[in-house]
Amino acid sequence: MELPSGFRYAATYAGIRKAEKNDLALIFSTQPASAAAMFTTNRVCAAPVIVARDHLRKTRGVARAILVNAGNANCATRTGVKVAGDSCRAVATALKLRPDQVLPASTGVIGVELDGGRITRSAPDLAARLDGASFDSVAQAIMTTDTRPKIASESVRLRRGMVRIAGMTKGAGMIHPRMATTLAFVMMDARIPPRPLRLMLEAAVERSFHRISVDGDTSTNDMVCVLANGAAGFSISENERKVVGEVLAWVLEDLAEQIVLDGEGARKLVSIRVTGAKSDADAAQIARSIANSPLVKTAIAGSDPNWGRILSAAGNSGVDFDPRLVDIHLQGVRVCRGGLADEFDELAMKRLLDARECQIRFALRGAKKGSALFQTCDLTEEYIRINASYRT
Repeated sequence: MELPSGFRYAATYAGIRKAEKNDLALIFSTQPASAAAMFTTNRVCAAPVIVARDHLRKTRGVARAILVNAGNANCATRTGVKVAGDSCRAVATALKLRPDQVLPASTGVIGVELDGGRITRSAPDLAARLDGASFDSVAQAIMTTDTRPKIASESVRLRRGMVRIAGMTKGAGMIHPRMATTLAFVMMDARIPPRPLRLMLEAAVERSFHRISVDGDTSTNDMVCVLANGAAGFSISENERKVVGEVLAWVLEDLAEQIVLDGEGARKLVSIRVTGAKSDADAAQIARSIANSPLVKTAIAGSDPNWGRILSAAGNSGVDFDPRLVDIHLQGVRVCRGGLADEFDELAMKRLLDARECQIRFALRGAKKGSALFQTCDLTEEYIRINASYRT
């Protein structure tokens, strides 16, 4: 994995988790970086979301470091904002930065006071550990119920040289991104001003994290942040920015799919393609409704070709369409034609649905061009077991 120039990484155990494994991580740019971020739209926002938004506003989109803790969401607590602020100041002191150049992020249980002293006391050691080879250690440190770290990278050769992009994310449950994802951090060594970087990120998120769901729950801590530090050493043209934006989207799409593949208790990746809607937005709304239906997800878990659940979920989406124009395909086999049952081999269809990857196509007949691709996973008894004992 080829990492972008000018970034350093570190992780340590600060005692936030009950289990003794790394729970505090730091990403540092050796030079000021343009920063763009998108955050949860949940009305209940964690303290680090509040503080990170404020810091980006104060610096007008410049950052040097991202500080992440796992094991405690620092949300719905009495001291949350103070803890987030003190943590940033401790890291800033260790790195000789302004505190508002540090962006905090947290993940873990909600409603439990976070002992900020564990972070501030660990900050000097964390800063001293920074090196260019600890990218994977940070990706592991931010995990919660994830079964594996999630990383992706791409490189693109431009007229004056190579630009490298690398990202990491975490998430397996409480996944229904709206404006962001669970936690995702992307570094690139291209030189891009904050405003174009923000537009680039919004476009990439729309086709990646906005197109996945595990359980329909939007987290209080969602944050996706990209840092562009210009360490590649050359300027890029307007047209080259478009190329970099496309490559950024590839990285985010890769990370988003890894989240779905690692959904809590999941055994199957489910891809839902909607075509023939009045607009892309309508198509996405239908696909999202199908993806979030527990009845659809449990049917897929049981390899049950119960297409009626898909039709019903689409009808609950709030999008106006004529059911008589609906065709539904499972694994490439049409099971519903014109809103009614089509003939298919039930046992053969069940065997097809036993596959690790399942394809649902919801097609509206007519001349409309709206389409969307959405990804989710099946819903199994293991999801209940994981979340029934999350705090214990």
